[in-house]
Amino acid sequence: MDAQHEIQVESDAVEIKTCCATAYQSDVARLLLGDSFHPGGLKLTEHLGTLLHLGPQQRVLDVAAGQGRSAIALAQRFGCQVWGIEYGTEAVKKATETATEVGVTHLVTFQQGDAERLPVSDGTFDAVICECAFCTFPDKATAASEFLRVLKPGGQVGLSDLTRTGDVPAALQGLLAWIACIADAQPVSSYTRYLTEAGLTVDLIEGHDEALREMVQQIRGKLLVADLLIGLKKLDLPGSLDFEQAKALAKAAATAIQMSKFGYVVIIASKMN
Repeated sequence: MDAQHEIQVESDAVEIKTCCATAYQSDVARLLLGDSFHPGGLKLTEHLGTLLHLGPQQRVLDVAAGQGRSAIALAQRFGCQVWGIEYGTEAVKKATETATEVGVTHLVTFQQGDAERLPVSDGTFDAVICECAFCTFPDKATAASEFLRVLKPGGQVGLSDLTRTGDVPAALQGLLAWIACIADAQPVSSYTRYLTEAGLTVDLIEGHDEALREMVQQIRGKLLVADLLIGLKKLDLPGSLDFEQAKALAKAAATAIQMSKFGYVVIIASKMN
């Protein structure tokens, strides 16, 4: 790989990270996705915490923490200390404000950072969680290695993400699809390979396809409502949002899910002592 190509690859990666962060911290994302930006919502987050056997005195790293809802929910439910890392600075600000509002700043901290260069020390966490975000990381192998690096011996990773079978349909490619966690969804075998090649041991794989179907149905419903409100001039969306493309993407995603081309999975992996 020559120097110019390396620069282009890095530039493309930064664009994807920046666009994803900007989209997820926007009011439009909150309109379509609610407070929890992943299939299964906080119910599946708490299930992930149970699988990881979280409890008081444990330190948890939430990678791609978004606006902090999962980190706060885990701290409230299990009494663990949670450090949330998020690429978008505005999301970090909102997450910190929410933690202050609900009174959990003694348990939850948020910081801007890159999943591929986690700004934390080696061997400092009992668990790492990453919900519906790993597939958006341009360098997944490095991200998986970072998970291993920051875990204590015996620590665990809890990963939930979109899966795919076969190739991604043409209608679900492009930057908007990447932001929607579709364009680079991986087969289950690829997720396990990234984790095992980093040095982790996969302990559990659970399918949660129904959570994905429900989320896409909800998004399509909200898009229809938004379309109606726009027609009535009761809702203005940013000019940067291609609303028609978003509706087409949601429709194509629903069709692909019905054909079992996409699913949702929870994976638990551990770092050997």
